[in-house]
This record gives sequence, structure tokens and C-alpha cells, in this order.
Amino acid sequence: MSGLRGPSDYSEEPLRHPSLRINAKEPFNAEPTREDLISSYITPVDFFFKRNHGPIPIVDDINRSVYISDLCLDSNCICYYLSIGGLVEKPKKLSLDDIKKLPKYNVTATLQCAGNRRTAMSKIRAVRGVGWDVATLGNAIWGGAKLSDLLELVGVSYHTAITSLGGKHAEFTSIDQCPEENGGPYKASIPLDQATNPAADVLLAYEMNGEVLKRDHGYPLRVIVPGVIGARSVKWLDQIDIIEEESQGFFMQKDYKMFPPSVDWDNIDWSTRKPQMDFPVQCAICSLEDTNVLKKGEVIVAGYAVSGGGRGIERVDISVDGGKTWLEASRCQKSDVPYVSCDVKSDKWAWVFFKAAVDISDDSTIIAKAVDSSANVQPERVETIWNLRGILNTSPGDKGWMTHHVAARRIRRCFLDESGRIPVVLAQRSRMSTVLMSVVSNPPILRRRNR
Repeated sequence: MSGLRGPSDYSEEPLRHPSLRINAKEPFNAEPTREDLISSYITPVDFFFKRNHGPIPIVDDINRSVYISDLCLDSNCICYYLSIGGLVEKPKKLSLDDIKKLPKYNVTATLQCAGNRRTAMSKIRAVRGVGWDVATLGNAIWGGAKLSDLLELVGVSYHTAITSLGGKHAEFTSIDQCPEENGGPYKASIPLDQATNPAADVLLAYEMNGEVLKRDHGYPLRVIVPGVIGARSVKWLDQIDIIEEESQGFFMQKDYKMFPPSVDWDNIDWSTRKPQMDFPVQCAICSLEDTNVLKKGEVIVAGYAVSGGGRGIERVDISVDGGKTWLEASRCQKSDVPYVSCDVKSDKWAWVFFKAAVDISDDSTIIAKAVDSSANVQPERVETIWNLRGILNTSPGDKGWMTHHVAARRIRRCFLDESGRIPVVLAQRSRMSTVLMSVVSNPPILRRRNR
């Protein structure tokens, strides 16, 4: 594509914020700290997680062009255009200016990687994929044209489930180069009835938080599919094709599928599962890291809760005694306004922040769990949802719900054992309370040391 090219190496990567936790350098994959993640209802672009499968595409001067009837008259033209074709009556090529002439919509939506919390799941059994903590998601105001409006330009009307030529899915193709595609581009698709439904708010986004998209997030144009795992929101969009079957790309057919715990790499059959779309309900405590030293008494438990498919968060429950008793946390979205699930004033596709003040005793276990508007609740035990790719983990840690163990102990000397666990025998009683998860990942205070 003119104006946008997918490099084969990492020599021209964009700059990133130094506070990001880097989980892989090439390709670059990083997430913010828990504290930074919940510092704002709208996630600043710098703190928005970075998820890539190859080098970041390079953008030339895509605006230097003159068009008449879809033909570029500039002999030195460097111009971006989007191809829309496949099983449609009127295939087209549109410039970015053409797309910007369509009605613009701003949609507040939480984008989440399917691998969020993979590291915690790997403590049960080994999984494959980039290790992630609880911050592989972010909430942004996406600005752009609705896909349903664009498809009308090629003869596909609103609420169409199948075109006259037999098209049932909208496939999105990037310009990047992915090893999983043997150097080819990233591809994904969604059902056509979702793509043509204006209420689904599927966007061709060219803005993020009121600014032009950054390279890391898909400049000049990307897809945003609210309520669906981030793997379907394709960046650096090159073309859209209306096709009969789901995309046959690697990331639709041999990745991002949910398998039961009984399936391993020796007996897996990818054809037995459909590609994952909606993400499940979950919440995460972000006011506490895996290791914190706290005084006994009142502790603020705060974090995020979110569910896929446009389902609201009905409540977030907090327990300080391991699940014996519960209290309901307060919920809000923007400006600390109390949140009401599925209310027209609420952001349908966005996360919710929760907060509760609790008293911790000599021996406490803090738990948080979310319930969505369809009464879906997080699983109590991660073993029940373990899968070989480590996706859709809504139960981090090896004890189930978002759990922090609190004891009236202060760590005097601590050497993490080979499994990453803290040996309790090295703890000393004191007047302080130490907040510990049962399995420590990337502990900010305690480090393995050699004697």
C-alpha cells in the first residue's frame, strides 16, 4: 500500500513511555503499572497497553495527493487508501479524506487483550504466549466512521446478515508482517450482521482520545469492535473484504480460541472451536500490588471491572475473610458519578471503577469479584478455566478470585523459591500487615537473591 508499509525489522520503532512494563521487546508488548492504569477513567495514550505481533508499520506523508474520481493525479503521490471488496456489488477504494467525510462518531470503549492475566494462569500449568499482569486493557474515546455507514457505500445495507453474493463475514487485513502468517499481514473477521448493525458501534477509527492515532495504536486507520477481544480490532487497516466464511487467518483459526483444561498441545484440534469474540466478566484490584507492606486498619481496595458484549457491571463484591462475608463496592465511570448498570447515561462498552474501604485484621484474605448484568460471575478457581494459550483468565492467582492474603507479619528476609512462592517460615511477627498474593509475579519489593 502506498503511504503505509510494514517493515521486516525493528529499526524504526516509535518511542514509548518509560514507565511501561515491558513484557517483550521484539515485537514490543508492554502494559502500564496497576496504579497508572486506574489513574484516569479515560486511559492516557502513553499508558495504553501495547500489543504487537511484528514491527510497527511505517507511515509516509499520506496526505500529499490530489484525487479525481478515485485517481491520484500527483505523479509523486504518496497516498493512503482503503480497499473494500469481496462479495459486494460495488467495490471501492477510499482515501482517508473520503472516510472522514462520513458521519463521525465518538465511542468510549474498553479494549482488552485476550491474554490479560496470562502470567497468573501460567502458575497452574505452563501456557504459551506473552506474559501479562492485569493491565493489558485500556479505555479510550475512539473517533471515526461507523463500519455500517462505509459498507452502505459498497451496496451492503444496514442489518444485512448475508449479501446477494453470499457474503456473511467482514474480514479486516492489516499491512503489518507477522511471523505467524509467514511474513504476511494480520487478519481477523466479524459476522456481517454485527458489521452492518449501527448499534454495535463498530468503528473505522482515526482518532484516539481526541487526537490522531499514534503509530502504536494503528495510524492512520484501525478497526474498533467494542465488547470483543482486542484481537479482532485490527490496526493499520489495508483492506476490508466481505467473505462467505470466517477469516482463515492464523489468529482466527489457530489462536484465540477457548479450549478446556483437558486439551494440550498433543491432542489439540483447532477446528473443534469457534474463534473467541466477546470477553467474559472480570475485575482486578489495582490499588494493591502483589506485595505491599501496610499498617493494620483501613485499606482502600480499588480497581476496574468490565464485561464483554455491552453487558454492564451489576455489582462488585469485596471480602476480607476469604469469601465468608461480603460487602458491595461503590462503582463509577467518569467524574465519580455513581454508575447504574445498563443505564442510557452509562458508557455501554466501557469499564467501571470500583472502590471500598475495608478493615484488615491480623489474618485477612481480600477478595474481589464482579457480576455483570446477565448474572455472569467470575470463576472461583483458575483451574476450571485453564487453557493452553492462557487466554480469558478472569481468576488470577492460584487461589481463585482476585485474592490478596493479609497477615500480621513483616518480611525480614525472603528468598523466592523456584515456583515464585514466598516461604512463610522466613516471616516475622510484627505490628505491620503484609499484603501478599499466594503466587508473586514481578514483585516490586521482594527479589530473589543469592547468598
